[in-house]
Amino acid sequence: MNPVPATARFGRSIPASLAVPLALLVVFVVLLYAGVAAKLVYDWYDLPDFSHGFIVPLFSAFLIWERRRNIASTPLQPTWSGIPVVLLGLLFLLTGRFGADLFLSRLSFLILLCGTIWTIAGRPMLRALLFPIGVLLLAIPLPAVVFNQLTFPLQMLASRVASAMLPWAGVPVLREGNVINLPAMQLEVAEACSGIRSMMSLFTVAVFFGYLFEKDNFRRILLALSSLPIAVAANALRIFGTGLCVQYWDPDKAMGFFHEFSGWLMFLVSLSCLYFIHIATRRIGRHGGTAQPA
Repeated sequence: MNPVPATARFGRSIPASLAVPLALLVVFVVLLYAGVAAKLVYDWYDLPDFSHGFIVPLFSAFLIWERRRNIASTPLQPTWSGIPVVLLGLLFLLTGRFGADLFLSRLSFLILLCGTIWTIAGRPMLRALLFPIGVLLLAIPLPAVVFNQLTFPLQMLASRVASAMLPWAGVPVLREGNVINLPAMQLEVAEACSGIRSMMSLFTVAVFFGYLFEKDNFRRILLALSSLPIAVAANALRIFGTGLCVQYWDPDKAMGFFHEFSGWLMFLVSLSCLYFIHIATRRIGRHGGTAQPA
């Protein structure tokens, strides 16, 4: 077994000539993005749809730590080729600031980070860090235009599926858009019940889970994409269960305790479905890779 190089174990020291410029660059970026970062952290705390943002930077840091040997052994190749990317990041920041678009301001940090790494350390280093940087996209809330465009169709889809399932349990239904009229009361599928919250959280968990437990990139992508229909189906089941409780149990308890509890329950069911897909794809892949006798 070959010994691990010292640079792979302990990293690469920063040349003295670059220490001061790099320190000034870090201070400049911190001052430039302090307000953007503070608002982002506040949104993670304030908006339940994006509370998973707290764990995304931690996972990105874990990816960097896991690849530390590869990063330490990557040759430094400073180049001016990354300057256009740096300028593009600054352009996104200015556009976001003057256009009051938080998404562009937050996205500009990742673009600026990629351009800075490319310029200072070279394209090979950027390639080594590209996935940990790309994962940070999961921590950025969707722009309001995209979020609104997704929410209403998901509301309608959940309403249609739940309305189609409730008659199977003997509950007569009259649906008017995202409002489900039951004999006991009227059930409205609001924006908070569209399922986009669980969809985004489940997609993030699927990306993490796929990276940690899958070795094949195709199965990782399949697992991440499968989280989307799973989240939609789980949300429809949640509304279906709420309708049953409204009709056969207690409307107040159905819209209170059960509605909140079922959200956590359906998320656990969704995680179980992801695990089942993980096991199924591994078994199919193992079976497909085994030579069959003639």
